[in-house]
Amino acid sequence: MSRIIVAIPKRETGIQIRNLLVRNGFDVIGVCTSGVQILNYADVLEEGIVICSCQLKDMMYGELRADLPQSFEMLVLTTGRYPVEETAHIRTLSLPLKVQELLEQVRAMEEIFEWQRRKRRGRKSERNERQNQIISRAKAQLMEKKEMSEAEAHRYLQKYSMESGNSLTETAQMILEMMEERPSEK
Repeated sequence: MSRIIVAIPKRETGIQIRNLLVRNGFDVIGVCTSGVQILNYADVLEEGIVICSCQLKDMMYGELRADLPQSFEMLVLTTGRYPVEETAHIRTLSLPLKVQELLEQVRAMEEIFEWQRRKRRGRKSERNERQNQIISRAKAQLMEKKEMSEAEAHRYLQKYSMESGNSLTETAQMILEMMEERPSEK
């Protein structure tokens, strides 16, 4: 779940928006009245959603967007007084606020964050050639010394990887080290 920062010049309005979001299951970590406060929160967080008005006490939404890390998304609440251009990281919502529209926008933004997280995790879990070679060598050792089929050797590695909490590569490396220490058990 993404962390949300609400930034409205009138603190009471910001608190009302926070309470609405919290009641609907969102994680709101702060209510701010200035851009500097938002940037302080952003320094601590990896990513998040900023829900703000076009104009804060110390800066306009565009200045704030320029200072925020790329991993933050903005939902700008607009009255039409200031033109707001939607971009890849900026969405808009017209005032007066309709509760359902706000909740739908925030849910949509959270879904994007979740998709990006899964995409990043998928990239991290891809093995490089060296790791694939270690796994293949461990399977070959198991097949030779324990007389397993390739599928059995792979399941063996997966099982012990899950039980130990190590990656498949780490488990394969441990098995290779153990097999080198002992003579063949035929």
